[in-house]
Amino acid sequence: MLRWLIGGGREPQGLAEKSIQTIGEEQAQNPYTELLVLKGHHDIVRFLVAIDDYRFASAGDDGIVCLWNVQTGEKLFELHAHTQKITALAAFPLSDTCEEKCHMILTASADRTVVVWDCDNGRQIHKVSCFHSTVKCLTVLQRMDVWLSGGSDLCVWNRKLDLLCKASHLTDAVILKLKASRNGTEWDVSEIKRLIDHQDNIVSLVSVSDLIFATGSHAGEMIVWNSLDWTMQGYECNWDASLHVNPQQEIKLSQSQNEMSIQDLTSDHECVFAAVGKGIYVYNLQMKRVIAFQKTAHDSTVLHITNIPNRKLISCSEDGSVRMWELHEKQHLTAEPVPSGAGIKKRGPTYSKAPEGFFNIWGFGRTSKQANHIAKKAPECATIFSLDLTGDLIGHSAAVQMFLYFGEHGLATCSADHLIILWKDGERESRLRSLILFHKLEQIEDLHLRSEIK
Repeated sequence: MLRWLIGGGREPQGLAEKSIQTIGEEQAQNPYTELLVLKGHHDIVRFLVAIDDYRFASAGDDGIVCLWNVQTGEKLFELHAHTQKITALAAFPLSDTCEEKCHMILTASADRTVVVWDCDNGRQIHKVSCFHSTVKCLTVLQRMDVWLSGGSDLCVWNRKLDLLCKASHLTDAVILKLKASRNGTEWDVSEIKRLIDHQDNIVSLVSVSDLIFATGSHAGEMIVWNSLDWTMQGYECNWDASLHVNPQQEIKLSQSQNEMSIQDLTSDHECVFAAVGKGIYVYNLQMKRVIAFQKTAHDSTVLHITNIPNRKLISCSEDGSVRMWELHEKQHLTAEPVPSGAGIKKRGPTYSKAPEGFFNIWGFGRTSKQANHIAKKAPECATIFSLDLTGDLIGHSAAVQMFLYFGEHGLATCSADHLIILWKDGERESRLRSLILFHKLEQIEDLHLRSEIK
């Protein structure tokens, strides 16, 4: 295992990137001070999936699937069955009703096949090769003990790879219902709702709770939906609006749609975290507004984000970095002048928080000839949120496609540089090594005592 000395802030690559937040060499809040490099792939590693608390699988453009031990970094199995790149990867957890008591994973490939693997022995269980196009998505519905494959058709399968039903000619933003008969012999997929409020293709989706989910589009629109009646509960699209001291100044929006695309969404039930272009935005579901953001969280597009306990967030990007963030909340005593009649505190430009009126920035809170005088307001406490950088993990030399968070066992990242890196808590690993050494010394001492007795 290598000892990783994390360097200081990176030099900006251009004028547009000078506002990226950096962190010093110490990184006191970053526990990941050791790394382990795993080599097993020969092309871009695009997918990681957790099998259980100690194992995960990786797959990518070389068509190989590798199974790893997250504690030691040991490669458990290398699986070969596909002739082209892997396009989807999913874990099929254990089921109490299933005869096969083994952990399984599903892999789909550009060779138009799907393979079911036994993770405990590395063997191929089943293979399906009846698809008319590449399967680009695999989803497991554990409660119903079925899995779905998505390509030109949506197919529903059971564990034995029986095709239960199929839906064709699907379009974007359609809500489907999967229905099974009581005896489980008849299955049906039907359309129940089409989400027509997005102006472009939906590229990200997150389930917030049983009653709420959120979708993000290529055009940068995020909509929060009610899962029962499909009504809109929240809407945001002005992610890249610049904040000015003078409200009369023109607001300039980015003209590049790629910079506004919502690449990923995650939620902690209180907020939705959105990866928008190079930035990260925190949308509070109760307040129905952005409460904190980093407009330039990375040098390049953010590809994946995940929230972890204690209001923390991890992100990875095309720039090859993995960054750690924390949402802070503090009470701020303010006595700033406010426009009379507006009821909104006047704030200067900020980088990590969004003021009230952020969503209605085109017309909300602007001064006018009728309300142009300033009134003093008594000091009051206002809650201020900020999204602060707490760690910068620089180990990959190309785009980091995604990562898996394993709690105390660390973080696994995969990249276009063909590598997987396990990031470890240095202090914890040091303690574990000391315990192992102490245990070995005790065993040696015990052997010496036994030999002396004899």
